Amino acid sequence: MEKLQALSLYAKFRKDLNYIEKELECSVDSASPIIRQASLHLLRAGGKRIRPIFVLLASEFGEFSLERVGKVAVALELVHMASLVHDDVIDNSNMRRGHQTVKAKWNNRIAMYTGDYMFAQALVSIADIHSPAVHQLLAKTMLEICEGEMIQIEHQRIVDQTLRDYLRRIKRKTALLLSSSCELGALVADADEKDVQRLSRFGYYAGMSFQITDDILDFTSTDEKLGKPAGSDLLNGHLTLPALYLKEDPTFQVYMKQAFNGQLTEQTRHEMLTYVRSSGAIKKAEAMSDLYLEKARRELAALPDEKAKTAFMQIADFIGRRNY
Repeated sequence: MEKLQALSLYAKFRKDLNYIEKELECSVDSASPIIRQASLHLLRAGGKRIRPIFVLLASEFGEFSLERVGKVAVALELVHMASLVHDDVIDNSNMRRGHQTVKAKWNNRIAMYTGDYMFAQALVSIADIHSPAVHQLLAKTMLEICEGEMIQIEHQRIVDQTLRDYLRRIKRKTALLLSSSCELGALVADADEKDVQRLSRFGYYAGMSFQITDDILDFTSTDEKLGKPAGSDLLNGHLTLPALYLKEDPTFQVYMKQAFNGQLTEQTRHEMLTYVRSSGAIKKAEAMSDLYLEKARRELAALPDEKAKTAFMQIADFIGRRNY
């Protein structure tokens, strides 16, 4: 289990999370042995389960029902896992969280169908919830995530990118799903409309900060902690925020060109990481993450004083200081 799960809120929701975990396993029990095995392989590789936690916490601002909330939590985690499977195909990644990816253990075709299956199962999971708003939001979220995957492909190994391009990309990659987790959790619990919108904005801002921090850690953390080579984003042709800040730097341009052409040796990769870590790009990226996190905290401050508000504050603090 991830270190984030050591937070007290995970202990509080242990029973609910175990229920969601079992429902996730049931949801991937396909008639196809290969799809079932591939889905379970990804599911059991672990993860923070931060989207289900956001759903559970947001639902506490309304009338909590584990059966209804659980369906939404399962659906959103399936959408997240589907996007991971597709990402690994796009990036030709062999490792995730220290485990073989689905595309590496099987092949690209199996990975793509597994991801499609999970998307479909997400819709099945919430079929019994009689709320047009819930179905519309989940469908819109899935559409934007798919568009985001295409934009990621279009931007791969393209140097001529702006900060706006990057922020729009990570919105679809991470922030949108966390925003929807909060909004759907509150909606299914019939929370007050103003609280629903505040929670949605909190999820968005927290998600932006979370992804920027992920992109920083890809340069500053170790291969062991990441479960993949540090600098993988650049190796896969993605300009994340630290790299974006350095793209006009002559020394970094050499490293970037080598990474994009598949010519970065192990020794040069480590030299590149040392160079990025000692540059001002990391501090600038951290400042951007902090700006989003401060916006997230302001949205929380306007919410009613529920226990869930304190838990969300705990998560915001974790995002701000995490190093894994």
